[in-house]
Amino acid sequence: MMKQLKSKAPLALAIAGLVAGLSGCAGLESTAATGPSLAPGSEYMVMANRPSQLHVLDLQTDKLYKSCDVPGDFGPGTLQIAPDHKTAYILTDHYERIYAVNLDSCALSFSAKMAQQPNERAKTMYSMALSPDGKELYTIQTPVLLHPDRYQVMEPRLAVYDTAAGLDAKPIRTFPVPRQISVMQVGSDGTLYMAGADIYKMDVHSGKVDVAIPSRNWQRPLYAPPDVLNVWPIQTPQKEFTILYTTAKFADESYNMDSAEWIYGYFNIDLETGATETTDFAPFTEIYFTGMRSPKDPNIMYGVLNHLAKYDIKQKKLLKSANLDHSYYTVALNHAGSKVYVGGTFNDVAVFDADTLEPLNKIQVPGGDFAPSTSQVFIR
Repeated sequence: MMKQLKSKAPLALAIAGLVAGLSGCAGLESTAATGPSLAPGSEYMVMANRPSQLHVLDLQTDKLYKSCDVPGDFGPGTLQIAPDHKTAYILTDHYERIYAVNLDSCALSFSAKMAQQPNERAKTMYSMALSPDGKELYTIQTPVLLHPDRYQVMEPRLAVYDTAAGLDAKPIRTFPVPRQISVMQVGSDGTLYMAGADIYKMDVHSGKVDVAIPSRNWQRPLYAPPDVLNVWPIQTPQKEFTILYTTAKFADESYNMDSAEWIYGYFNIDLETGATETTDFAPFTEIYFTGMRSPKDPNIMYGVLNHLAKYDIKQKKLLKSANLDHSYYTVALNHAGSKVYVGGTFNDVAVFDADTLEPLNKIQVPGGDFAPSTSQVFIR
């Protein structure tokens, strides 16, 4: 009898391990965690990287605080922090699934697949936002039906989810939306702002869509249509939705490209008030992927890609520039506006003094590159 028990034990353990592994792949179990729960009142940054991890950085010590494993394959790692600052929502699995990860336990509380029928493939291009009370999740899904002999491109839809729907969430309502929408944010009054050909505002209960800021269709005399890159839905300390643009301003109606002035500017929505602005802030001398105004001085703009740059908006003047040892996609600031954090690309976050742009630290995280993951700063 003892021999039988001993011989069956390895098989039982193997089966248990296989079941646990399959459950983890399906995203139905808690994810692995390293590090303690988050401390109330402390400031953190969250980012995601390959192979499929979410990392929390402590912005007091500028060190890695904890890590969570996320099910599925990585990509793109777009993140949004829930209003209670206890949960991070991540778009991953090749743009096809959204998970909610509890930042204390690393347990999954929500999972939604973008495809809504067996022969459908649907992806979300960075578009994810949460209602002010955290009870609803909004995302734009771009579906394609897979037929035996062809692909059928369908109309994009806004899908609304109940965040308490668990690990097999289905949309509670959907609405048609314009094409080419990517990043989104929600105002304090519940208005959903969506960046596409123009920046739209949407009533998430009626589905009514209006233009909040004209972008491709702006009417600015002697200006060329703006060029805009919308990939990173960064939640700022001052609750702004900021998107950079580049454009050309012509000297006269001859529209001579040789005499045109090339300009950097930004679209901005105050998410507290709904006030909008379109503002030129600098000559266009190099490309930046993301930009953010200072939380302590709204006249200061930071931008990053191959350099970290600091501008005076009113004077349209470069104040300082810092060399980087590699490209970084995302810029973020702490709530005090004293430190600038740049991330994306590799598996490190570089820290700079916000006044002098002197380097302060470099935070390495385990795993591979961040790719286009979003940098999100918040206070628990």
